[in-house]
Amino acid sequence: MLYLTVAATSWGTAGAAAELLYGRSGLGPLALTFWRSVGGAALLLLAAPAIRGRRRGADRVAARPSAGRILVNGLGLTVFQAGYFEAVRGTGLAVGTVVTLGAGPVLIALGARLLLGERLGRAGLLAVGGALAGLLVLVLGDRAGSGGVRPAGVAWALLSAAGYACLTLYTRWRGRAGAHSDAFTTTVWSFAVCALCLLPFALAEGILPHPAGLGRTLGLLGYLASVPTALGYALYFAGAAVVRAATASVIVLIEPVSAAVIAVTLLGERLAAATVVGTVLLLLSVSGLALAEARLAARTRAGAPAPDPLGSPAPVGARPGPRAD
Repeated sequence: MLYLTVAATSWGTAGAAAELLYGRSGLGPLALTFWRSVGGAALLLLAAPAIRGRRRGADRVAARPSAGRILVNGLGLTVFQAGYFEAVRGTGLAVGTVVTLGAGPVLIALGARLLLGERLGRAGLLAVGGALAGLLVLVLGDRAGSGGVRPAGVAWALLSAAGYACLTLYTRWRGRAGAHSDAFTTTVWSFAVCALCLLPFALAEGILPHPAGLGRTLGLLGYLASVPTALGYALYFAGAAVVRAATASVIVLIEPVSAAVIAVTLLGERLAAATVVGTVLLLLSVSGLALAEARLAARTRAGAPAPDPLGSPAPVGARPGPRAD
């Protein structure tokens, strides 16, 4: 859960970096996603000796990812990242982030119910409902402050949410089946698939940045590749494999909160009172779910039977899966 929290916070800065790059760098959303994937994979490969040296014990548990998992993760990342950057350009940082992460829990909850058999109990319904209520208030507050929501950008945000939902559900399904792949290798190969998928589109859009302000552009691209990409997704894959899909979907709603903070402090956007209320609702929902999950984990370690905080009964004979971090 800590890994997912750090990943979500870092992702909230990715849209701000993209917002700063648009217009001056000459890079569009697809080219930006391409360089993000290439840079993230390169940084992880450079850090491979140190990471593998510290993870020898974990590597005995986590197997190498299959070709199917790499392909699904890569395609999911492609849709999620490219759609999100298109949404930021189309309707702004705050609205693009809020709609993407607001639609995500609904799609994930539906998919988890239909595909994974997960049922939302009272705590789960309150957490997801509170989070969505907070996101609704954030959207209304942003509309009041910026003058409206552009439909094309919202459509891209919904497509991004669909890609994220598929990625989360597939990762969780693999984890429940006991197929815990090495998170490091999975992340690197997923970025490679994403880059290959986007290469022809990035070339058509314009893959090279403008010479003017090249230092600033490279600095922002370096940050985008390192913090919200190499670090953020490595932590996400490790955490999502051992946390329920609905729980992960609520935790990563921290992303629009960090995006709103960046929008105010760095981009000079005005934070309306309704936006503050929505942010508080969002944080309370995430905190309540985190506490319920922590209590369940403590009881499980103690050997005592404990109800699932999201209302889904554990399978007979189920045991906690091996750690993927």
